[in-house]
Amino acid sequence: MERLKERLMLTKKALFALDEALKLPYSKIIRDASIQRFEFTLEAVWKLAQRYLNLYEGIETGSPKAVIRGCFQTNLLEEDETQILLQAIDDRNLTVHTYNEILAELIYQNLLKYYPILNKLYEAIDRGANKAFEHA
Repeated sequence: MERLKERLMLTKKALFALDEALKLPYSKIIRDASIQRFEFTLEAVWKLAQRYLNLYEGIETGSPKAVIRGCFQTNLLEEDETQILLQAIDDRNLTVHTYNEILAELIYQNLLKYYPILNKLYEAIDRGANKAFEHA
């Protein structure tokens, strides 16, 4: 349970950092910084969700996409949100392996739809975990 609390704290900080970057006026530097923050935020969210699913739902998952699908199965995400986060994982995978100016622009534009869903998933897990912490 301590590991989950740690992941909650790290994820909250990552989401704050991404939100902070997305609120800044556009420049190529802000775009690139936002994409970098998106990468570590998505990583934090899916690992948090993985831990939560394992501890409280008994679901073992190994990949980010399997975790997102598990979140849908447990009603942490709606179907459309699940599809958007699966696309976010694809975008993240593209940013890690190559740098392409056109791709960077497209992904940056997508961040505005990814952030609210990542934040919603964090909040749902936080609520569920806090209920479990209270009963422990």
